[in-house]
Amino acid sequence: MILTGPEIQKQVSQGAITIEPFSQDQVNPNSYDFRLASTLLTYDDHTLDAAAPNPSSAIEIPEDGMVLRPDRVYLGATAEKMGSNNFVPIIRGKSSIARLGLFINITADLIDLGSFNNWTLQLHAVQPLRIYPGMLIGQVTFWIPQGARSLYRGKYQGATGPRASESFRDFLPDASHAAAGQAR
Repeated sequence: MILTGPEIQKQVSQGAITIEPFSQDQVNPNSYDFRLASTLLTYDDHTLDAAAPNPSSAIEIPEDGMVLRPDRVYLGATAEKMGSNNFVPIIRGKSSIARLGLFINITADLIDLGSFNNWTLQLHAVQPLRIYPGMLIGQVTFWIPQGARSLYRGKYQGATGPRASESFRDFLPDASHAAAGQAR
């Protein structure tokens, strides 16, 4: 069952959902709009390796915007720190942004219970697109889980900005437990 906008606001006020900073203006009928933080990461190499660390560089998005190129993946982050031990967040791009050809987390939209972060966003533009720091870029919905709960304790917990992939850690000998609790 999905939470309505008023219920999201109620659960934030009661501390069952974290959204910092929170703005009433970003509450929708059954979601909350989130903003793009001002820093992006790009990978330094054209060919990436899932079993090795991939060097990346940080880019500050200027106030007058930055054009995303279609031949790259960009890692951004939510301006808001969000999470919940009680409700399962799912993130999606806003439809108005999708209509500009920007894909946001199309293969990684599920956030684990107990994951509290500025969530990393995977951005891919199908044609050149200018983006801006602080722009409304996506929405989070919150769902009621059923069954016993296990909280996230993965490698991205506590992230405060975009984080490059750490998939290489899943190839390490002590990674057998890691696959059970990975998220953003």
